[in-house]
Amino acid sequence: MDVGVPFTARSGRWVGVGLVAAIVAGLCAIGALLPALPAQPLVLGTLAVALGVAIALHPPLAAYLLVGVTPLVAGIDRGRLIPVLRPAEALELLAGAALLSRALILARDGGRSRWRMGPLDAAILALAVASSILPIAWMLVRGVAVVQDDVLYGLIIWKYYGLFLIVRASIRTDREIRNLLVVSVATGLVVAIVGIVQSLQLLGVPRLLSSLYSPYGNTDALTNSRGGSTLALPIAAADLLLLDLGIVLAAWPRLSRGWGWLAAGIAALFTTGIVASGEISAIVGLVVVLVALVWVSRRSGLLLRLLPGLLLAVFLLGPVIQRRLEGFQSSSGLPLSWQGRLFNLTNYFWPVLLSHGNFLLGVRPAARVATSSMATGFVWIESGYTWLLWAGGIPLVVAFLVFAGKALRLCATVARSNAGMASIAATSAFASLVMIVLLMLIDPHLTYRGSADLLFALLAVCSTPIALGSSLKEELRR
Repeated sequence: MDVGVPFTARSGRWVGVGLVAAIVAGLCAIGALLPALPAQPLVLGTLAVALGVAIALHPPLAAYLLVGVTPLVAGIDRGRLIPVLRPAEALELLAGAALLSRALILARDGGRSRWRMGPLDAAILALAVASSILPIAWMLVRGVAVVQDDVLYGLIIWKYYGLFLIVRASIRTDREIRNLLVVSVATGLVVAIVGIVQSLQLLGVPRLLSSLYSPYGNTDALTNSRGGSTLALPIAAADLLLLDLGIVLAAWPRLSRGWGWLAAGIAALFTTGIVASGEISAIVGLVVVLVALVWVSRRSGLLLRLLPGLLLAVFLLGPVIQRRLEGFQSSSGLPLSWQGRLFNLTNYFWPVLLSHGNFLLGVRPAARVATSSMATGFVWIESGYTWLLWAGGIPLVVAFLVFAGKALRLCATVARSNAGMASIAATSAFASLVMIVLLMLIDPHLTYRGSADLLFALLAVCSTPIALGSSLKEELRR
């Protein structure tokens, strides 16, 4: 769907009429319900109307908001502020509805409004179908009850595909891609700083986060020296910062000397934020991402530029690092968190997965089971490839590998092309995709809140017309 077409005088008039009508209708509805509405719904409704109008008038705003706001609200539980939905999901629905309304108005006026298949559409759609429609159909065939968790988990990839389409439709120029990357890095700085301070238990940040960002009400997760920041999940925060770090390192060689010092400071904060997550797999992911960045960009000097950031992380986060290393002094040589992970896999998931051939077509989309033994009330699958087999069996594993292969090829091609800002986005996305493919052995990185949103946004940038020139399209066809 192309919604970036310029206004003609006539189309502008129709869009203006439509938007004014929407504003008037929204204000009338708010006025009529005002006596019965509490303050929060009134504020949210007014804000939604204003944002919808702004997005319809300026489509790139949809991408900026999704990339800039999602990491700041991703850790707020479903239903806490908005019924049924997480705030980021509500924002995506609002952005999609605004862009669709704009497209329909322009189409009525003879404007261009058509959806184009890109190099990744089929692969993402296959991933979505294999993680939702196929496993739910298989549950119905077996007579297994489909519960709300199955539906919600089955919608995850569809949600990311919707975000992918929104970003691809709303970003049209090199300048807009640059703005999007700047927004992402700025938001990443907030996530990094909050995560660092949280991991050090300073300034009352854990207490401040507990009001909205305690996962399922478990405030202990905010005081365990792990910087989950506003994502309320340390490994998701680390993944997000790895993507933003990739953006900074890919852009660094293009910057003048003065801007280079700023990039050095930002890279140092991102590196420190990654270490502040307290996740061993985040450190492994950092190494993988750096190697992948060097390979795809063919710039070995990137490793040296990150040295100050590593030194800063060791200096600031010595206590956090020490506590994580103490975990390896157990009799088994594994931290308690890893022992718990293995216990959950061997007791809750692998026995079911390996019985009755369930690994062939999967067990169910819901990637968690309820238990009273955990503070959150659930046990999650903490192994990416186990999750793939559990949620969709062999078809989902194959769909993921096909998606990863196509996405890696696209990102490598765009990264090494002269595609301007899109090359920077592609370089970061390539490095994180390599990390995801390898570390899915440990965690389901593909669907982590906040970081997955940014990944699919960067993949959308790689699929825009400005990123895919005629020569690149021909190369990808071959």
